[in-house]
Amino acid sequence: MTRRVVLTAFLLLLATAASADVFRPAYLEISELGNDEYAVLWKVPTSGYDRRLAAYVRLPDGAEIVDEARVVASAGSVVERTTIRFAGGLAGQTIAIEGNAVGATEVIARVERLDGSSQVERLPVERPQFVVQPPQGTGAVAWSYFALGVEHILGGIDHLLFVLALLLIVHGSKRIVATVTAFTVAHSMTLAAATLGWVHVPGPPVEAIIALSIVFVASEVVHAHQGRSGLTERAPWIVAFSFGLLHGFGFAGALAEVGLPQTAIPLALLTFNVGVEVGQLMFVAAVLALRFVGARFLRGDFSWLPVATAYGVGSVAAYWTIERIAGF
Repeated sequence: MTRRVVLTAFLLLLATAASADVFRPAYLEISELGNDEYAVLWKVPTSGYDRRLAAYVRLPDGAEIVDEARVVASAGSVVERTTIRFAGGLAGQTIAIEGNAVGATEVIARVERLDGSSQVERLPVERPQFVVQPPQGTGAVAWSYFALGVEHILGGIDHLLFVLALLLIVHGSKRIVATVTAFTVAHSMTLAAATLGWVHVPGPPVEAIIALSIVFVASEVVHAHQGRSGLTERAPWIVAFSFGLLHGFGFAGALAEVGLPQTAIPLALLTFNVGVEVGQLMFVAAVLALRFVGARFLRGDFSWLPVATAYGVGSVAAYWTIERIAGF
């Protein structure tokens, strides 16, 4: 009875996260044009039936609209462009996001300055506003992209479920280190290649294959429990490296939503990737800590739990696969 209750609760928990799989934030870009004028781009995701989310940019008092907004609808989003003028420049001014949809989607804000530097902000859903900063040094750029990388991996449910599935089948510290290292090297390679424009891969198929990679590893966990050793159990680093290449394209898609500062592209790319790795290691450490505590202090036979977890992870990933393929 206890086993069924735990499994049911776990599946319900995963089901609540099933729609949080793709990184689709609202995106605000403000580009300095000179003479106190700025180009403003506001990209808002659409909900079911292609309805625009009710989220709007609140500019500081005194901002003058130079031309009327131009609205273009595209797949999954609505893009609005306009030009504004603010006497004295926007540095030090607060820009906020308002509307009924505030809290329903994350917001990425980017300010492009004339000198080529930029400011990137990931706005908290409970208080989506930020202050436009004057030009800053490389340290501020590095920290912004590092924090963005950590936040992205910890909010990327599909990437974390892939790592979790690997940890369910990989045992022993050396094998875990080799597997995580292979995954890291692989997605670092494709993240850099895609972000720098060396490789172009369409996003929707990549997202579908990422979901399918989770299904594959989850099924390998079940097979291993049934005594059928698969490739993931025998050589997990090969599987981690192969699918890690695909996950790197997924990370690149998230970074493309924000862009890179033209004056510090290598630094921003490096620190974003380091942030992804730090967030990933935090997740691995948490899972291993739970495994240690469970083995040390819990009584009873819990050998069924990894298999139950694999079924839950695989079910959610299978749903994502179908949903993403249907969205092509």
